[in-house]
Amino acid sequence: ILSKSSNERLQLILKAEESYKPCSGIDCYLPVIERDLKPFAQGIYEKEMSLLKDKGTLYQIIDHTVHKIGSCMFPARCAGIEHFLHKVKNDVTDLEFVINTRDYPQVHRHQSKPLPMFSFSKTGDYSDIMYPAWAFWEGGPAIKLYPTGIGRWDKHRKALSQEAAKYPWSKKLNKGFFRGSRTSSERDPLIKLSRENSKLIDAAYTKNQAWKSDADTSNSEIILIIQNKENLTVGC
Repeated sequence: ILSKSSNERLQLILKAEESYKPCSGIDCYLPVIERDLKPFAQGIYEKEMSLLKDKGTLYQIIDHTVHKIGSCMFPARCAGIEHFLHKVKNDVTDLEFVINTRDYPQVHRHQSKPLPMFSFSKTGDYSDIMYPAWAFWEGGPAIKLYPTGIGRWDKHRKALSQEAAKYPWSKKLNKGFFRGSRTSSERDPLIKLSRENSKLIDAAYTKNQAWKSDADTSNSEIILIIQNKENLTVGC
């Protein structure tokens, strides 16, 4: 029996599926862009920017040149961001903005007025401005096959699709599969369950850019390979 919270989430999922309409190109993102930028229709002020500089990385584009001001908490993520900034630098006027490279948003609706913080993920409780994830170029879990992180999704997703096509749903195993970095101890029960019942789930940690010791992977770092024997393909 599902709990009340689980039922509520299920209803939201079903409602989203019923109201889904296919889209393509920029049309897919326009509603999000318009919603997130609406609070700043009258302009953005220096005081607002000053409140953000300790919450993210400050960028400036001046005379079509990209400048990063100060340090970046996750250099690989900033490298991905800068890859895309260089693609648009000749099409914009002088500007500055702050980008949040953390995994979680920064501007809570109930704790702050809207501030122009760009983040790649958020929930409805936050007023951050969504931007394309840095992971589409560089960053993500760093493993031996991908030492700088599983980025370059323009290439990687093609390989994933090719491997997935080899194993139709009817041939897949009735078994859970997880590969990911140990960003917190919340994932440890999944790894523990895999060790105790390997027939139920195959779960293991991979390194990420912050890896310092075996403790960061709960002593279970693995190399991702294509395991044809078990019909498992690459995971991250």
